[in-house]
Amino acid sequence: QVELVESGGGLVQAGGSLRLSCAASGRTFSTYAMAWFRQAPGKEREFVAVISWGGSTDYADSVKGRFTISRDNPKNMVYLQMKSLKPEDTAVYSCAASSRGAEVTVTWLYEYWGQGTQVTVSS
Repeated sequence: QVELVESGGGLVQAGGSLRLSCAASGRTFSTYAMAWFRQAPGKEREFVAVISWGGSTDYADSVKGRFTISRDNPKNMVYLQMKSLKPEDTAVYSCAASSRGAEVTVTWLYEYWGQGTQVTVSS
């Protein structure tokens, strides 16, 4: 069982930065792939970034070069550093964990989800 709690969301102007954090419980955290997804109003949830148990990463094309995902296994933490934010990045961002361990990018392969944190980027 893994419990996930996100923090760090907020209101930021376009071009600004935010760092999201995800605190995970569970002794097997280091074996899970961890990802960030987001959902904007009226849209489906979409993949943002993933980091495998071994540290490999993958990103959605829309955030490549602007967002960086990282993990701190001893602290059971995952982070999403977001730079050069755009109004279209506005969404609820959720942390997710997959026991598959690899860089999976689809929602149905993630067993555990956090409640999400709101990110709003003003123009």
